[in-house]
Amino acid sequence: MKTILLKSKIHRAVVTHTQLDYDGSCGIDSDYMKEVGIKPFEQIHIYNLTNGERLITYAIEAEAGSKTISMMGAAAHKANVGDLIIIAAYGNFEESEIAEFKPKILRL
Repeated sequence: MKTILLKSKIHRAVVTHTQLDYDGSCGIDSDYMKEVGIKPFEQIHIYNLTNGERLITYAIEAEAGSKTISMMGAAAHKANVGDLIIIAAYGNFEESEIAEFKPKILRL
């Protein structure tokens, strides 16, 4: 049996940009993505601390060092510039992996 666990989290990121006219995704500073192990096009969950919205989309890389957190496409309806969000990615783990596993968490 597999168990779904939190794999990666970027905690209290600030939305820096929104763009409605886009296919849909969340642009994230590639340095942040590397630090927590989120891959380009990986499914992510976004929890908006400012307005309570939740959504599922995918990650795309923004310029390294830019501190960009960009909500694009339909996701742009769920957040405004300045909103605080949590970005989380989950993984399926075998029972034998659980005891030693620790998620990667970046607190901003």
